[in-house]
Amino acid sequence: MSSRYAPRGAVLAVVHEPGTPPPGGPLVLELCGPLGPADAETVAARLAQRHRAFDVALDSHRPGRHLLRLTPPATAPGPLPLPAELLADVLAPPPPGGEVLPVTGHQRTLLRAALAPAGTAADTGRPHHATDHPHHPHGADGADGADGADGTDGTDGAGGIGGADGAGETDGAEGAEGAEDGGGGGHLEQLYWDWSGPLDVARFAAAWQSVVDRESVLRACFDWVASPRLVLHARAEADIAVHSRTAVTWAQLLRRDRARGFALHRPGLLRLTLLRGASSAAAPAPLPRVLLTYHPALLDERGVHLLLREFYRAYAAGGVLPGGERRPDLRDHARWLAGQNTDAARQFWAHAAPPRHAATRPGRPGAATGQHGPGLLHTRLRAAQTFRLRSWAALRGAAESSALHLVWALLLYRAADARGPLPVSFGVQLSGRDITLPGAAGIPGPLDGPLPMTVTVDPDEPLTGLLHQVRDTLLDLAAYPWAGAESIRAWSGGPPAPSPSALGTGPFTDPCTDTLLRFEGPLPLPQALRGELAAQGIDVQSPRTAAGATGRPLTLTARHDTEGGLALSAVHDRARLADEDAAALHTQCVRLLRALPGHRDAAATTGQLLDVLERAAVPRMARPAPPPPRPALSVLRPGPPHADVICLVVVPGVPAGSYDLFVRGHRGPERIVAVHADGAPGAPQAVLHQARGPGRRLVLCGCGPGGRAAYELAQHLPYATGPAPAVVMTGIGDAAAGAAALARGVRSVLTPAP
Repeated sequence: MSSRYAPRGAVLAVVHEPGTPPPGGPLVLELCGPLGPADAETVAARLAQRHRAFDVALDSHRPGRHLLRLTPPATAPGPLPLPAELLADVLAPPPPGGEVLPVTGHQRTLLRAALAPAGTAADTGRPHHATDHPHHPHGADGADGADGADGTDGTDGAGGIGGADGAGETDGAEGAEGAEDGGGGGHLEQLYWDWSGPLDVARFAAAWQSVVDRESVLRACFDWVASPRLVLHARAEADIAVHSRTAVTWAQLLRRDRARGFALHRPGLLRLTLLRGASSAAAPAPLPRVLLTYHPALLDERGVHLLLREFYRAYAAGGVLPGGERRPDLRDHARWLAGQNTDAARQFWAHAAPPRHAATRPGRPGAATGQHGPGLLHTRLRAAQTFRLRSWAALRGAAESSALHLVWALLLYRAADARGPLPVSFGVQLSGRDITLPGAAGIPGPLDGPLPMTVTVDPDEPLTGLLHQVRDTLLDLAAYPWAGAESIRAWSGGPPAPSPSALGTGPFTDPCTDTLLRFEGPLPLPQALRGELAAQGIDVQSPRTAAGATGRPLTLTARHDTEGGLALSAVHDRARLADEDAAALHTQCVRLLRALPGHRDAAATTGQLLDVLERAAVPRMARPAPPPPRPALSVLRPGPPHADVICLVVVPGVPAGSYDLFVRGHRGPERIVAVHADGAPGAPQAVLHQARGPGRRLVLCGCGPGGRAAYELAQHLPYATGPAPAVVMTGIGDAAAGAAALARGVRSVLTPAP
C-alpha cells in the first residue's frame, strides 16, 4: 500500500552547526530537500503547534534550503539539546492529514528486532521440516515408536508448512535475501487459503480497498528517526498482485514474497497475492489461492482475522464495506495506554520477573548445529485425546492451556538437569484485547503480546499443585497484557538500555526468555455472513500459516482444528535447535500431554509424570554465536593529508545501503570514516578525536536514527582542537533517497554560501 499524499521516496536533510549560543538563543537548522517555501512554512507551523515551548521561525528561503530557528523558553538554564520528539518532527514531518502515535510495549520490541543489523537476529534462510534432516529419527512429527505403535493412540502427523499443495509442490519458502530494509524475510508472517467459489478480481480488490479506507492500521507505517513512532496516513492503496500458476509455482511465490519483505517507512504493512491457474482439456483449473502477508510489528494474527471478517463483509456487499472508519482503533488504544497507572505493574514485576537462575532453555548445552533458518513442525492430538486432556484439567479447576504450560515447565526443568525445586520461565502469549477500553476486542493491531511466566517445579510435589501454580500465574499476568519487555526489565531492576539512537542500542535480553507458548482461540466468521457468502457460492476456508521466524529459539502454537483435535505447531531456530532436537522436544511434549490424563491420583507427582520420558534423550541446544568483533571506527576512504573528515554514524535502524551509496557517489576530497555509536559510552568521542586530527573540520552524518546519534555525539565532542563539527541528519527512506539526502546536506556544509 502506498500513500497518495507523501512524495514517494522523498527524504529531508537537516543541517545543524553547533556553536555556543547564549542561554535562550535560538537553535538554527537548515532544511535541505524537496521542500518549497509553502511546504517549509507548513513544517514550521506544525512544529509550532506541536511544540509550544519553542518559538519557531522560518526565514532565508533559497531553492531547496530554508533556515529554521527554534528558540527555547526564556527560563532555560542554558543551550538546550533538541528533544527527541521535536527532532523527529523536523526530520520526518507527519503526512498531510496524518497522525503520529508512540510505539510502546511489545510493538517496540518487535520493531527493534526488525531493524536489528543483519546477523544479530535469527537468520531466516530456507524453512525446513524436521523430516528434511537425513538423520531425523521420528518420521513426520510422529510419536516415539514405543508410544502408539499400533496407530490407535498416537498423534496424527501433519508434516509440511500447512500441508501439501498438489503433486510436486511443497508449501515451503526458501531463501530470504534481498529484502527491503526494515522488514526482511525473517520479520513477516504469511497466511494462505484456497478460494472456493466464483472469484471476481475487481470486486476482490475493491473490497480490500474498502477495508483499507475503514481501518487506520492498514494506512500505518513506522518512523524511528529519533523516537519510535507509528505514522497514520490519511490515504493508502491496497497492495494486491495477481499471478498465474503457469508463470510461478506456489513454492516460488512464497519464496519471492518472503524475500520482498516490507519497507517499514511506507504504509501499509499488509499485502495480498492471488495465484490463479488456467484450465485445460486434461484437467480443470485448480482453486485460486490467496496469500496474505503482514508484518507482526503492526498486526497480530487475531487482528488479521478481524480484517478478514471485514473483507468478507465487503465482498458479500459487492465490494463496499458499509459504515465509516472503525473506532476505537490504534489511536484510542494509545490514549488508553497512556492513561494507565503503572504503580501496580511496577510492584508486580519487581517480584514476578524471571530470576537469573531460572531455567529457560529447552535443551542442554550442545555444539553448533550447522543449520540455519526456521524449522517447522506440525502435530495434533486427536479429538478423543484432546477431550481427555481437557476433562482432566477441568476436574482440577484449570483449562487445557494450563495443562500445556505445566508440560512445558517440566520439559524446561528436565533440560536443566536439576535436582530438587527450581524456577523455570517461558513466555506466554496474552490477548491485549481483554482490557477496559470499550470495543477493544475488535481493534486490529499488535495488541497481543508475550509475558514471562515463572513457576517453581519440584519433582516431589503433586501435579495438581503445579497445575494450579501455572493457572494462578497466568491470571496474575492477565492484569498487565500491555507490559512490554523493556518496561518489565526496568521495573524488575534490570539495567536501562543505552540510547544513542531512537531504539536504544547494545545487547537486549527479552525477559520472555527462550521459548514462547501461544494458545490461539478460534475467530470464525458469523453464521449470517457465512450464509450470505454461501448463497453466492463461496465456501470460506480457514487460513493456514505458511511460515514465519519468531526471533526465539522456539515458539509453540496450540489451536483447535475443525475436528476438535488440539493442533500443535512449532517454529524453531535451526541455528539453536537442530532438526533432530526440535523434533524430539516436540514429540516429548506430545507424549506428556497424552500421559497427563492417566495421572488421576491426587498424590501423583510431577516426577512421576517425568518418568514417562525416562528413556528419551534430552534435546541439545547450541549457544548463540557471539557477534563478530568490529572496530569502533572504519576508514571508508582515506582522502589526502589534512583533508576534512566526514563521519557516518552507524546505529541500529540506519536504512541499509544508504551509507554505501553515499560513499560511492561522493566526489569530494574529504576523508570518510564510519563510527559505531552503539558500543561503550564515550568510545565514539575518543575515536573521533583521534581520527579528526588537528585543524580538520568534522562533519557528522547520519541517516534516520544515525542522525540523532550524530547530533548527540556533537553535543559531547570537545572543540578545543578545531571548529565545532557540523551535523547532517536525514529522515528515513530507501537507500538511494537516504544517500541523496546526505549528499545535499554535506554540500550545504562544505560549499560556501553565495
